[in-house]
Amino acid sequence: QVQLVESGGGLVQAGGSLRLSCAASGSIFSINAMGWYRQAPGKQRELVAAIITRGGKPNYADSVKGRFTISRDNAKNTVYLQMNSLKPEDTAVYYCNAHVTAYSGSYYSEGDYWGQGTQVTVSS
Repeated sequence: QVQLVESGGGLVQAGGSLRLSCAASGSIFSINAMGWYRQAPGKQRELVAAIITRGGKPNYADSVKGRFTISRDNAKNTVYLQMNSLKPEDTAVYYCNAHVTAYSGSYYSEGDYWGQGTQVTVSS
């Protein structure tokens, strides 16, 4: 199995910054991509930012471009989301996602895995 553990959420004033972290562990053969999604009350879950393992430009939602930066440490199977110039509309539960090739014995399978979510609240 694969586990994703997030940290770094909290309460911050508008204009402030937070850094989220997500560490993947378990029966991981390879991680193909990692990303962050968020879900505000009454709204659908949306992609915030994503990054693939083998290079390429990160992908950002238009609403966070220029304010958020996604990065990853492949050696640690960890992805980060640096959030600057936070706005009240960034308030949501943030979920880490990873597209992983996992193994069980000699059996390999691809799948999407999710963290438990971390609350980010931005006060005005």
